Amino acid sequence: MKKILVLIMVLMMIPVFAACGNKKSSKQDVLVYGSGDYTRINPAMDEHGEINILIFDGLTAHNGENEVIPRLAKSWEFDETTCAYTFHLEENVSWHDGEPFTAEDVKFTIEAIMNPDNGSENAPNYEDVEKITIIDDYTIAFQLSAPNVAFLDYMTMAVLPEHLLKGEDMQTSDFFKKPVGTGPYKLADWDEGQAITLEKNKDYFQGEPNIDTIVFKIVPDDNAKALQLRSGELDLALLTPRDAKGFANDEDFVCYDMKTSDYRGILFNFWNQYWQNNRDLIPAVCYGIDRQAIIDAVLLGQGMVAYGPLQRNVYNNENVEHYNYNPDKAKEILESVGCKMGEDGFYYRNGEKIGFVISVGAGDQVRIDMAQIVAQQLKEIGMDVSVDIPTQVDWGGQMAYLIGWGSPFDADDHTYKVFGTDKGANYSGYSNELVDQYLTRARQSDDPKVRSEAYAEFQDALANDPAFAFICYIDANYVAKSGIQGISANTVMGHHGVGIFWNVTEWTITP
Repeated sequence: MKKILVLIMVLMMIPVFAACGNKKSSKQDVLVYGSGDYTRINPAMDEHGEINILIFDGLTAHNGENEVIPRLAKSWEFDETTCAYTFHLEENVSWHDGEPFTAEDVKFTIEAIMNPDNGSENAPNYEDVEKITIIDDYTIAFQLSAPNVAFLDYMTMAVLPEHLLKGEDMQTSDFFKKPVGTGPYKLADWDEGQAITLEKNKDYFQGEPNIDTIVFKIVPDDNAKALQLRSGELDLALLTPRDAKGFANDEDFVCYDMKTSDYRGILFNFWNQYWQNNRDLIPAVCYGIDRQAIIDAVLLGQGMVAYGPLQRNVYNNENVEHYNYNPDKAKEILESVGCKMGEDGFYYRNGEKIGFVISVGAGDQVRIDMAQIVAQQLKEIGMDVSVDIPTQVDWGGQMAYLIGWGSPFDADDHTYKVFGTDKGANYSGYSNELVDQYLTRARQSDDPKVRSEAYAEFQDALANDPAFAFICYIDANYVAKSGIQGISANTVMGHHGVGIFWNVTEWTITP
């Protein structure tokens, strides 16, 4: 009888243990990231979407040292005699909807970017591509008209599914509100203006990620991110240096003060008539900015004074004109081109007051603070400068913009397409024949000596005819809950601090 009672008790307990087991297995790891807003997720047309690397893969990728490594392409070779790259693709990769990934998708994506009708800012990266040949479903070749040493970097471009985008408008398709990729995470929900929810791709070809769900919570205002970290609404966010400092001694959080190649500067809009008439005033603007004072006041001493676009690159030329703060020199330049000081303390030229408006994107408090300080500094040398925060950027109509660029990858990235005449990311209308010549020479050689000389000459030409008044390089101040493990603290981040998710599949969350 005793044995029967014991057996009955054991059988009664089985559902309890089963229930406990089910409860444990159903526990979801969720990471909530404080993100800027997205109107679409379109890596082929746009740059710098932090979310892209979670949803999509490229043929290549970058590791924590920003070196090129295989991803959808498991190997490749380059034929110097024909200037052709041949990629051998992974054969067991599926799109999030279950359809197989093939070379057709790669060809479709790059041709869409190259098509001028689609207006991709990434198009200059592939302008050397003459022909794309599909050898079989998992082998594809790119014939280049001239060498492009950065080509493998550019093949980190997210590959898009032909079966869902063929015949669609690459700027307006609904696909970019419900994207399907091959990446480690797939779209689960998009509450516009509120949050984008991603769930892990259990069939990811490189292995199932550890974290089940990643939520990109939309927090456009920088100051609000710190408050939401404190309240527990966020687990990870990129903060301003001032906000990040408040978490430095809190054991519940980890501060990651990461180096970046991300610089800030004043972009002069050469489509605007003002700079067509007053381009010779730009050196005065450059001398009139006290960069270290801006770093001290806005970045709390973090970052680095900027004088060019390649200071975090092996091809930096530190011997160019730095435009160190020199208000007397700035005034001397203004007077040398015919400007006269008026009774109101501002210079005039041909009866018109010298000055301009700096536009700044809303929500980026660091840029706003920088622009306001620059405006005050330039007023002190006699230029009437003010700051505007428009709801939408008018690249063709504005006078100037507090710009940010910079890449931790090959030096061709964020130079050729930013400063080259009529290139896809040249939002200033800048054109300089020597700059074009040196950038082309640098991208077409894999000889470090040739590239070093070409980039040195490029930086000289740019300094002599500035497209921007460079201000500073910034650090990326990420703050995370202490339970998040796996963040690579020493990786140099890119523009907008992008890059922290490069190894997200390895991250874990502990209580």
